[in-house]
Amino acid sequence: MFDILKKFVTDLSASDEPEVFIHDKMQLAEAALMYHVIAVDGVVREEEKKRMTELLSQQFELNEEETKSLSEQAKLADQEAIDLYKFTSILKRTLTEEERIKIIEHLWEMVFADGVLHELEDNVVWRIAELMGVESRNRVLLKQRVWKKNSQNTGMQASDEL
Repeated sequence: MFDILKKFVTDLSASDEPEVFIHDKMQLAEAALMYHVIAVDGVVREEEKKRMTELLSQQFELNEEETKSLSEQAKLADQEAIDLYKFTSILKRTLTEEERIKIIEHLWEMVFADGVLHELEDNVVWRIAELMGVESRNRVLLKQRVWKKNSQNTGMQASDEL
């Protein structure tokens, strides 16, 4: 009986995935939230994917192969997730307030990567910030700061919505 249980546990832990790079839960949670933000409007644009790749590479000091792997795993994790709580709970429980605020800033980077503020993207960042315990004031200030930075770099026009 013990041998059967031991085999069962061994089989569960075996993975068919290549051992190129195993991402920790926090990295995957942040990446999945980033992917969710760029996909929520129904269109994932190249400039959004590019910005996500840049941020993940910088944030976690990943090489190109590791970043690609994390991005792919993030897409799959987001598609399999029932809700945002799966990701936000890990981050809220583990990170400091400053680190959670930084993630919200990264999510605004995703929102403005294509130069357009979509209502669904705005709403999902609001929900994520609430779930992660980031105050509304911080969320709005980050939104304005990222918009300003991106509008200076790309020539985007300011919006009354901000």
